[in-house]
Amino acid sequence: MKNISSILSGLIIILFFVGSSAIYVVDERQQAILFQLGEVVSVKTSPGLYFKIPIAQNVRFFEKRILTMDSEEPERFITSEKKNVLVDLFVKWRIVDVRQYFVSVQGDEALAQTRLAQTVNAGLRNEFGNRTVHDVISGERDLIMEIMRQRADADARSIGVEVIDVRLKRVDLPQEVSQSVYRRMEAERTRVANELRSTGAAESEKIRADADRQREVIMANAYRDAQKAMGEGDGQAAAIYAEAYKKNAEFYSFYRSLEAYKRTFKDKGDMMVLEPTSDFFKYMKAPGQQ
Repeated sequence: MKNISSILSGLIIILFFVGSSAIYVVDERQQAILFQLGEVVSVKTSPGLYFKIPIAQNVRFFEKRILTMDSEEPERFITSEKKNVLVDLFVKWRIVDVRQYFVSVQGDEALAQTRLAQTVNAGLRNEFGNRTVHDVISGERDLIMEIMRQRADADARSIGVEVIDVRLKRVDLPQEVSQSVYRRMEAERTRVANELRSTGAAESEKIRADADRQREVIMANAYRDAQKAMGEGDGQAAAIYAEAYKKNAEFYSFYRSLEAYKRTFKDKGDMMVLEPTSDFFKYMKAPGQQ
């Protein structure tokens, strides 16, 4: 009885291991290939629970998600101007035909990425060789990425892979070229700055000369108008004096003499040497006498 129980327990354990080896699960992130004696029997792309023959059949799983191939070091390319540029890029891809993928690259992700890298690099060398530095950096960068995606995808289909996107992360000049470019840019900016300074100085002198000319014209016109006004005033004053003199010449003469006395004897220290019979003392003599 004891032996029978041991035998049954052994059979149950064996059946458990056989049953578990006959079942495999494919989740939504994977796809699988069922092999029998090294040959492909079926491909499972939908998630679920599947059965296989233990020992005779085996399963290999592959990624169904989008994968990324990122360059470890920037690649050097030559533009149409014979200038070197360093390009850092990445490629987004996924397996769409897992059977073809296994047949072409033995299901090795590293081999698939090597194939994609060769295709992308060859295409970029051709595209960069037909464009200038400005085009590959900014002018036609989007166009280059789209062309490369289409070319890489067309080649990748032969190994059961779809290329979703090709992106140029960075396009830089080598260090030695960058320094030369920066020096040239600095010289160009210096030349432009000097040109602007000289143009500004010329405009400044022109503005100053025009301002000086306008000032001279304004002062000349003001002096002319002032002299004209003074002349007109003097003329009117002379006319008024003459008219007043005509009305009472004796009073006008007496008034003018008083004004002369006032200005002459303004300070006590003033001294004049005149003859007593001078007309200056005419009105200082006895009043009423000629």
